[in-house]
Amino acid sequence: MTLIDLFGHIAFLLIALSLLVKDILWLRILSVVASLAGVAFNFFGPPEPLWLVVNWNMVFITVNVIQISLILKERREVIFTDDERELYETMFKSFGAVAFMKLVRLARWHYAKAGDTLTLEHEPVGALMLIYNGLASVEIGGREVARVKDGAFIGEMSLITGKPASATVKVLEQTRYIAWPKADLEKLFQRNPSLKSLLDAVLSTDLTKKLMLTSEAEAEAIKI
Repeated sequence: MTLIDLFGHIAFLLIALSLLVKDILWLRILSVVASLAGVAFNFFGPPEPLWLVVNWNMVFITVNVIQISLILKERREVIFTDDERELYETMFKSFGAVAFMKLVRLARWHYAKAGDTLTLEHEPVGALMLIYNGLASVEIGGREVARVKDGAFIGEMSLITGKPASATVKVLEQTRYIAWPKADLEKLFQRNPSLKSLLDAVLSTDLTKKLMLTSEAEAEAIKI
């Protein structure tokens, strides 16, 4: 294999790898490197440089370099509190920093004491909630069917289906939670449809964990 052949293989290999990358910054970085390898292959490989291919690769490189600069500028401007950063790094990493910033800026932090009610069975749910620190009881017909704690969402099924809460959630000890008003989320999703897909994926993961921790009989009860 010659050095020129190697450049060709590198170009196509990086293009293939870019299809597996979720982070847009790394996607664009891989695209730049792949285009550079493509320039080398199409300039030195043929008897005469393939200028059409070389020039278009240079255009792609220029566009991606500009976009990389904009992404880095955006990310430098993203500043999280310690609590927000913990949420981002533990539960919302798939969002990317800028996307999570858009989501978390809509949220409000709350404290609830033992005995407070977060949702009422058969009543509308006005917000999507996430327990940051604490413990709550999930009740159906006055009977406790589950307990939820740090990292558990409350109101996710109501957000997805638009239906009232299927369970009552009562706080068992002092709890700190973060809440996203449904109306604000709907407006955000209209402006940024991709954020809805990202959040749905996170909610699906949370629901899967709940289902794994409960029996089949209790599975429907925790879809709060």
